[in-house]
Amino acid sequence: MKLADSPIHQVTFKNFSFFVKRDDLLDKDFNGNKARKLYYFLKNSFDVKKVISYGSMQSNAMYSLSHLAKIKGWKFYYYTRINKELLKNPIGNLKGSLENGMILEDIKNLDIKNLNLLSKIEIFDDSLFIPEGVRCKEASFGIKILADEIVSWMREKDFKKINIFLPSGTGVSALYLQKAFKKIKDLDIKVYTTPCVLDEEYLKKQFLSLEEAKYHPTIIKPTKKYRFAKLYPKLFLLWQELKKETNIEFDLLYDPVGFTTLMDNSYLFNRLLYIHQGGLIGNESMIARYKRKFAKI
Repeated sequence: MKLADSPIHQVTFKNFSFFVKRDDLLDKDFNGNKARKLYYFLKNSFDVKKVISYGSMQSNAMYSLSHLAKIKGWKFYYYTRINKELLKNPIGNLKGSLENGMILEDIKNLDIKNLNLLSKIEIFDDSLFIPEGVRCKEASFGIKILADEIVSWMREKDFKKINIFLPSGTGVSALYLQKAFKKIKDLDIKVYTTPCVLDEEYLKKQFLSLEEAKYHPTIIKPTKKYRFAKLYPKLFLLWQELKKETNIEFDLLYDPVGFTTLMDNSYLFNRLLYIHQGGLIGNESMIARYKRKFAKI
């Protein structure tokens, strides 16, 4: 199982040259930021029989957690707003999670307040509770390894300065990358991110639920507000162009918003490293949604 040491490739898009950290090329079931966030849970033992989490029905974290549970021999209970139509013909992350033995529960039955800001794992009885998107301090262990890989690459290339960009849901990856780089005094490494869920104020609250402000990455506000998971033909076309020009398949939910923000803030391309956070299994369901809604796609 490959959970570290992903390659870095140099690509060009719209005449901008930049580097891509290919975490999508890690283990097929634990690639991208989930490989990093779940590293701690894979490498450590827990005296439990169940893992519990919550989120959307096509979540990348849901799929990786289902695989974690399968490896550990745990039952996996996942709380969500159940869409019965999706269950009739599951695809993508939902299909894979169900095949791994995930047990779906209605989120109305999860009696916990402030789910959007929950940022601690809990162990009670025989169960391990992990917040949505693996939003917890334990995620920092694997992300620190990612940061170390980037620093090693910079030293090999003799780079003294770099801009790092990645779009955010909970913002955990961007936060713990920036925190790790704070300890590196001889290199100038700045982490930039953009919110894909709600807005920058929501993202700041996510950060503050985990770490104090001095460790926070720089948030770039999108020029246009995109509703999370809503279908935008412009974003789909951008995703297609990215794949054609770079020969890399990016995530269809987060990366188009990320690259739209980058194109509107092109100064960031001055020695840029883009973090590919995986999530490609989820593209199957996103492409199907686009094709159902837009006949010409």
